Amino acid sequence: MGLSRIIARFIEQIEPDNLPAEVVEKAKACLLNGYGIGMGCHNTPYAPVARQAAVAMNGIWDNNGATLLGDGRRTSVAGAALANSALFHGRAQEDTCGAAHLGAIMIPLLTAMIEAGHDSTADLIPALVAGYEAGGLLEQGYAQYTTPAGLRSSTVYGTIAAAAASARLLRLPVDRIEAALSNAASFSGGLLQSFADGTDEWRYQVGVVGQTGYTATQLARAGSVAAPHAFEGRAGLVRALARVDCDVDALAARLGKEWSILRVTFKPYPVCAFNQTPVIAALALRQTLLDKGLESDSVQKVSVSMNPYETGYAGMDARGPFNSISGTLMSIPFCIANTLLYGEPDMHRMTSYDDPAVAALMERIDLLSDESVDKLCCVIGLKINGQPDLEHRQMMTVNDYAYNRQQVASLIRRVGSETSLPEALYQKLEAFVDAPDQHPISDLLACFGGLPGARR
Repeated sequence: MGLSRIIARFIEQIEPDNLPAEVVEKAKACLLNGYGIGMGCHNTPYAPVARQAAVAMNGIWDNNGATLLGDGRRTSVAGAALANSALFHGRAQEDTCGAAHLGAIMIPLLTAMIEAGHDSTADLIPALVAGYEAGGLLEQGYAQYTTPAGLRSSTVYGTIAAAAASARLLRLPVDRIEAALSNAASFSGGLLQSFADGTDEWRYQVGVVGQTGYTATQLARAGSVAAPHAFEGRAGLVRALARVDCDVDALAARLGKEWSILRVTFKPYPVCAFNQTPVIAALALRQTLLDKGLESDSVQKVSVSMNPYETGYAGMDARGPFNSISGTLMSIPFCIANTLLYGEPDMHRMTSYDDPAVAALMERIDLLSDESVDKLCCVIGLKINGQPDLEHRQMMTVNDYAYNRQQVASLIRRVGSETSLPEALYQKLEAFVDAPDQHPISDLLACFGGLPGARR
């Protein structure tokens, strides 16, 4: 039996009553983070670009269709998925499943589908779980190979997640879910080069991926014939992109036992997932300097040791000059220098591209690839004028970033405080997320309708 059929059978059986309580609770945390961070991205410049493109391709719909969140106009499901994913991705603080940002792909797509009448909010959580499990299964197995090859996990595995989620929302039968997954495998792919160049393609990749996964599902629904060995075949996704054999039995054994959604993590700061730990370590060292009565400009040299998987990711070693947050949020030297000098990074600091103090400190930072340092960990050493050297070892795991709902609630409010979003919006959002099946999708849309600039 092919892997697409195995995953399809698993997805078809996902129901609210047979999901573990911890899986349902984590899905709610993912929804709260996705929507809450999306609200906090209302003033970022990427959604307006994506909205303009979506309207040009799909037009404005007076009736039916799906809402452009934070804008108020309606367009097609595919158009809304494109624009709303760009909104959710605006601060780069979306959730992370390994190296893939599946929430920023699936949550806007499922929301648009429900609004357009494809199904009810009762299936939102089961569909979301289906997507995390399908996309996360492949990401965990093969991102270690595809990422060094220059392929972005969000675009390789997110297409599969979007197809799985949308197929489950539509309650397709097993053979049509299988076809949707196989279609998605054939449509997957996307590059990391924009991170290296500090450009914006990655902002829109998540929306394009959502559209593509939706297309894969609608083609399957319409009766398309898809390759039964799209994942494990000689020319299937795994061999073509990861350049290794696909271990179907090992992957199948994890379904329903090692839940991928439980390893989803959240980002406390508007920087790359791999830069979260370096920022935390730099904050600790900054506090040590302050406690000693020292200024950050007394630092002569900084050494940063991280896992090669992270230091080798596109854009992580960049030192500028920067003209976009797409460059600064990826750069380990920028994030550490900025944090040592000014404390917790926010959007203002991350878009201050010509600060001479940051530029000067970046030149004194040595970035070291060290296989003995685990992923999500780092070691930062400081050489200081007239003082003993300082070293801080920040050892983190997935569990440190796998926030519960209360922690997510605090995070999204901190993000919203940067633009003074009212507390009432978060209370409405939390009520919806707590029991989506008991609320119409209009209750969720009202949260985004209350954002500055939204048409009412």
